[in-house]
Formats: sequence, structure tokens, C-alpha cells
Amino acid sequence: MAEIQYYGTGRRKTSTARVYLRPGGGNFQVNRKAIETYFPNETHRMIIRQPFNLTETGSKFDVLVNVAGGGPSGQAGAIRHGITRALIEYNADLRPALKQAGLVTRDPRIKERKKYGQKGARKRFQFSKR
Repeated sequence: MAEIQYYGTGRRKTSTARVYLRPGGGNFQVNRKAIETYFPNETHRMIIRQPFNLTETGSKFDVLVNVAGGGPSGQAGAIRHGITRALIEYNADLRPALKQAGLVTRDPRIKERKKYGQKGARKRFQFSKR
């Protein structure tokens, strides 16, 4: 018999996370590593666990994550978004609480492109009058 699992895709900045929730004891695996190894920063781990703390479902699931692109902050945000979507797939009644906390909405902020004739997105080359 196939094992029950819930899936959610999370995105933030340039990171994409594929999150699988399986019934279990609360184990976290990110790219086949323990969460403490992959995210040594406590702040990133706290961001990732937000949906579970809010819905009090942390010890019900084992979490398997494949994440790619971006840096640690973007990846942590993408994982949080993926966990939120997977929890909604598990139980749609959790959506209002997650929505209230602002976890359902994908964060649209991405790096602004560099413009031609300029040093960066906003910064200009030094202007010389003479």
C-alpha cells in the first residue's frame, strides 16, 4: 500500500522548494541532510518551523525537502511556503490561521534588474557637468 504524503511547492526570491510531509515523528531532512546541518543559523530554522508552531502539527509529520537556487534566507522562505501549502493540502481548515499569519501568500520581492547606461538597478555612473 502506498504511504500517504502531502506535497507543496514553495518559492521565494530565486529559490524553489519541493516539500513532502509524511506521517511521522517530526524529522526534518533538507537535501538529504539534517536541518541543523543544512541551516546552522537558528533564525532560518525558526522561519521554517513557523507553520508547524502556528498550527501545532510539528510532531505529526516527517518533512522531506528538496531545495535549489538562491541563498539561505530565500531557501528558508521557500521551504516555509512549501510547508504551508502542504499543510493546506493535508487539512484545508488550517488555511485561515496560516493566511492570517501571512504564510500563504508568495513573497513577490525579487532582485531588480540592472538597467543599461547605469551602474546597477538604481545607481548611476558619476555625473560630470564639465
